This record gives sequence, C-alpha cells and structure tokens, in this order.
Amino acid sequence: MKKHLLIILTIVLSVFVSSCSQNCKKGSGYTIKDNTIVFDEPERIEGQKSVLQLAVDPIPVVRIGFIGLGMRGYSAVARISHIEGVEFKALCDLTQEHVDFVNKHVIEPKKLPKCAEYVGEDEWKKLCERDDIDLVYICSDWATHVPMAVYAMQHGKHVAIEVPAATSVEECWQLVDVAEQTQRHCMMLENCCYDFFELTCLNMAQQGLFGEVIHAQGAYIHNLEDYWTRYHNNWRLDFNQKHAGDVYPTHGLGPVCQVLNIHRGDKMDYLVSMSTPSINGLKIAKEQMGVDTFANGDMTSTLIKTNKGKTILIQHNVYTPRPYDRLYQLTGTEGFANKYPIEGFTLRNKNVSSNIIRDHEKLDEHSFVSNEVRDSLMMAYKHPIAKDIEEKAKQVGGHGGMDFIMDYRLIYCLQNGLPLDQDVYDAAEWSCLGELTAASIENNGMPVKFPDFTRGEWNKVKGYKHAVKN
Repeated sequence: MKKHLLIILTIVLSVFVSSCSQNCKKGSGYTIKDNTIVFDEPERIEGQKSVLQLAVDPIPVVRIGFIGLGMRGYSAVARISHIEGVEFKALCDLTQEHVDFVNKHVIEPKKLPKCAEYVGEDEWKKLCERDDIDLVYICSDWATHVPMAVYAMQHGKHVAIEVPAATSVEECWQLVDVAEQTQRHCMMLENCCYDFFELTCLNMAQQGLFGEVIHAQGAYIHNLEDYWTRYHNNWRLDFNQKHAGDVYPTHGLGPVCQVLNIHRGDKMDYLVSMSTPSINGLKIAKEQMGVDTFANGDMTSTLIKTNKGKTILIQHNVYTPRPYDRLYQLTGTEGFANKYPIEGFTLRNKNVSSNIIRDHEKLDEHSFVSNEVRDSLMMAYKHPIAKDIEEKAKQVGGHGGMDFIMDYRLIYCLQNGLPLDQDVYDAAEWSCLGELTAASIENNGMPVKFPDFTRGEWNKVKGYKHAVKN
C-alpha cells in the first residue's frame, strides 16, 4: 500500500513540475495559460479611481519645468516658447553645457525670465518638488522616464513624457496607478499623432470615408547608424543590446490606435511577434561596445488582434539601409489610405462629393486617386486642429510642424481644463509592446494577451475625439 501511495505521489509531483515548467516563467511577470502568455494585472486599490476623460481645473498660465535638455529637450523648450500663456520655471540636465545652450539660444534671445537651474544625477527631484510648477516635461533617456514621472505626479505635477513612456509592463502599471492615485495627467509625447496626413486620415475615417476600418499598419523604420553615438553614454544602443522585441513601437501604433478607438470602444486583445537575427545591430555593438551578443533583431514584425476583430501590423527596424518609413496605412470596407512611400487614397466614387472631385470623375478602386484629387481631399478633410494652427506650426517646425501641434494641444487642454488628447492608458497600451513582443519572440511567436490598463473600462468612452472648449 505504501509503495502504491509513493508511486501516485511521484506521478502527481511529476505532473505538477511539468505543468509549472510549461506555464510559469519565474520572475518574468507572466504565466502561460492555454498557449497564451498572460501578464499579471494588479487590482485597483481602494481609493484609487479611473482617469478616463480626466479634466482638472483650468491652468490659465502653465508653469513648466524641463528635465533633459539634450537631443529632444532643447527643441521642446524652443517650440513651447512660441506658445502664449506659459512660463518656464526650471531647467534640469546632467550637464551644465546643455543648460547653458538652452539659455543662450532660447531664454536670453526671447528675453524670458531666468529659470532655476538643476545640474546633476538626482537634481531632477528638486525640480519636481518645487511649488511653482504645473507641468514637468520629461525628455531624458528611456530608463528614467517612469521614476521621474511617478515622482513628479506624487508631488502634484502633471507630466508629459517622451516616447516610449515606459519600458516594461510593470512600469506601465506604475504610471497608471500613480496617475489614478494622484488624479494627475500623464501624457506620452507621441508626436506622430499630429502629422498632417495622419490627422487628415483620422478626420476622414471619423466621417466614414473609408467605411469601417478593419486593418491598419504602422512602423518605425529608420536607420540610426549615423545617430547611435549622439545618445548620452550610449544609452539607446545599450538598451537595444539588452532587449528583444519592438522597443520603439509608439510612432506607428499611436495614430492607428486613435483611428480604431482603442480603449474608447475597442481594445487590443493579443499579439504575436517575431524577429530576424541581429546582424547589423550586433555588428554595430561589437564595434562600439565590444560585446558579442545583441538581443534586438534587425527586423521585428508584430500582428495585433482587437476585441472587435480588427488587425494591426507594427514593424521596427533601426539597423538596415532603408528609406524612412512609418508605414501608416488604413484599410477600410470603402477605402484605403497610405502614407509611405507615396501619400494616396483609394476610394469608392459614391462616397466622394462632387464638390471635392471636379466633374465627379469616376474613381478607379484598383489604384490611387490622381494627385489633384488627393490634394482636394487633403484640403476638404483637413482636421480642425490643423486648420487652427497649421501655418504657425510649419513656421515653428519640429518634424514639419507636428511637434509644435503636439505641444500646442497639451498646453491648450491644460489651459482650458480639458481632457488631454492622449491619456495615461494610451501611454501604457502603446509602450507595453516592448515587453509583450519580447515575450512572444522568446516563446517562438506565442500569442500574448494585452493587459487591460483601464481595468474593464475600455468600452466606457464611445469613440476617440479631441476635446475643445465650448
């Protein structure tokens, strides 16, 4: 009897160990259930509440502190200096050189009041602790985004963070939880949502010109070979050397998520991802870092399925010689939009007004409309935001003006007490692709379930829109 019992216990233990080896990834933050990777989703704690459509009291004059004045930070200060109703209170960077550069080229020429200066590794905390700042604008390296944003919100500040907002699922939850606990805005600075073509396509889609959009594509394809050495202490190449997956997904993902009403009526349910070996990336890292391994594949492709059955293709490649490409495409039941390499539309004739197309010419549903028709469509469906600020945006610049529109909208919404164009759930949903895709690649393209950062409220808001004052 004892022998039989021992055999049974051995079999049970063997099954348990086998099951755990298949379904548990120690320290990974996820489990595998029914052949799907599922990341942990912490419950909302008592006293913490949603920030969907968060609106705070208007801030007529937005007082700003900037952290990180290098590649993106200086440009941000320069752009925002063209917006009325803002005050620059503090500048922070690791080096005095960057602070001096901003003073010399922005603050002094515009005769702006002198800013407080913080220089050094942990000096950003002092900036966040000031009582005369409403918005902390973060342009530091990726690894410091979340600690800085969390600390700023905990000290009563709204935050704007360069892309990606976070580098792990755990960090994404930190941003969501602290934003909910403090009821502060946390906006990721995804400038591609404000590209003139993307804005126009969003407007066209919302007016039904493409019918129901069923598939979208986005990418970040940009050979960074000439840029790697410009990042302070080599932080970006170092990050890519250590991390697989699509580590920079938001430029491609953000604009199409707005078209598809993600967490405003639909949500991303799961993804599968795969990548090529690292050949060029490894070669660069060997030359510059002296390493023999490189986690990030030269080309990464990710396919996403939404709750309503829509699909999204996202790509990442910063290593091989290719023309710059964000791949932006919308495929609808009634039409198609494409940005790279040629901006164009394919539409059904019945859906386009004769006021837009001269003599109501017959459209060929197998090819792009003519350049003349495309230009007419771009004018007729120009987004209201672009109409409002386009001329000034092009004068100020920043990737053709889209950076300025992003900053303008951020300040406009704060000044008027409106929900921001991008909330903390956008920041989490778009940024979490980094770790989700890495997990899929690690497990031979296994599906990965998207965490629901809204905690069940993804269908509460009906459709994406930009808030405007009455």
